[in-house]
Amino acid sequence: MATVLRTWSYQYQWLYDGVSRLAALSVGGEGRFHQLPLQGLTIASETKVLDLCCGSGQATRFLVQYFQDVTGLDVSPVSLERARGNVPQAQYVEALAEEMPFGNNQFDLVHTSVAMHEMKPKQLQQIFQEVYRVLKPGGVFAMVDFHKPSNLLFWPGLAVFLWLFETKTSWQLLETDLVGLLKNVGFEVVDQTFQTGGSLQVIQAKK
Repeated sequence: MATVLRTWSYQYQWLYDGVSRLAALSVGGEGRFHQLPLQGLTIASETKVLDLCCGSGQATRFLVQYFQDVTGLDVSPVSLERARGNVPQAQYVEALAEEMPFGNNQFDLVHTSVAMHEMKPKQLQQIFQEVYRVLKPGGVFAMVDFHKPSNLLFWPGLAVFLWLFETKTSWQLLETDLVGLLKNVGFEVVDQTFQTGGSLQVIQAKK
């Protein structure tokens, strides 16, 4: 599954950024897309934030506008090099999301944007356990990712996008109960909302 466009989008940042901005138009643009996981949260500049699977810093660029202490984590050294150039205000760590090199209770907020669909089901559970571990008590895990559309009109657009740019893990995520997985780890899911006919889900879960 996926086409050469997926490879090109990771090789050429201009293509990745262009596709991301185009996709974000469905919710009102890139700025609003990256604000979705933060809606309703108490925003304090001193909040310690982890941008999980930060890639080349698309969401990190918006997080540093609200928070002074932002750390981006990603497994790709190429992506992190781009992120450092794009968003030098943040700190960066190269590591697996399921094996984070942080102590317990380190962050007030863990944020991730359209990254969990890249993970296999077993990885998802490991990542959620790690997020729970590194969050402070009362901390929040905020995420946005794909979801099975509730409006059939949105199925063709989502299916074409996943076929062009994503792998089978994206299709698996559409059948995955993320809320159930989070609850099994110990999270209290405080909010789940849907955008673009249900093809995007936004989840906030508290430790």
